[in-house]
Amino acid sequence: MELNNNNKGDKKTILIVDDEKPIVDILVYNLQKEGYDTLEANDGLAAVDIALKEKPDLILLDIMLPKMDGLTVCKKIRHTLNVPILMLTAKDEEIDKILGLELGADDYITKPFSVRELMARIKANLRKADLTGGIDGQDSEEESNTNKIKVGNLSLDLDKFEAKVGDEVIDLTLREFEVLKFLANQPGQVVTRETLLEKVWGYEYYGDIRTVDVTVRRIREKIEKDTSTPKMLITKRGVGYYIASK
Repeated sequence: MELNNNNKGDKKTILIVDDEKPIVDILVYNLQKEGYDTLEANDGLAAVDIALKEKPDLILLDIMLPKMDGLTVCKKIRHTLNVPILMLTAKDEEIDKILGLELGADDYITKPFSVRELMARIKANLRKADLTGGIDGQDSEEESNTNKIKVGNLSLDLDKFEAKVGDEVIDLTLREFEVLKFLANQPGQVVTRETLLEKVWGYEYYGDIRTVDVTVRRIREKIEKDTSTPKMLITKRGVGYYIASK
């Protein structure tokens, strides 16, 4: 999976994928006013082509698209790029949100949305991507070791953005890696869903904790031998989650 570390200075490029021109125009205007470069795609096939060619820093992706739906686009892009993907949906059904997150989306926002809230989410996701993907390689092994976390059979290499269970490399999305890193930094300590939303997603979710549950479930599917009796990523019922200290 390719991390997006383009060297265009501090100016970020955002790909807008939506077939409704008025929405695209509003997004382009507001994003450019905030100092972002923008790319546009009006259908799913074009979105995949542009994303893989231009490697934007973040993607705003509508679910309802011609030629290829947004969930399929998300899945195809995620195979190659690990940039933040924010799903835009006019539908408020829980299933769409959960599907989007399970296919690798980092976040979602339901239309109609406030421009202020959308900009806050974009900034939060870009900031998290920079913190995770922008670490320079270390010159010495001693320095490099300071950017590694090991808890029991789980090890995280923060320089390589790599997680391992034993000797097996686990393929995680940016958000999944961030959640695992936050929990692994304090093994044995229960972290509430609300804290994870604030610290990992970077902003308040107004009680929408299902996002955390879906992300944790996805991580478990990748790191646990038996998700029904997890040994590493444990649920403290009614409170939150923690990484087993052994």
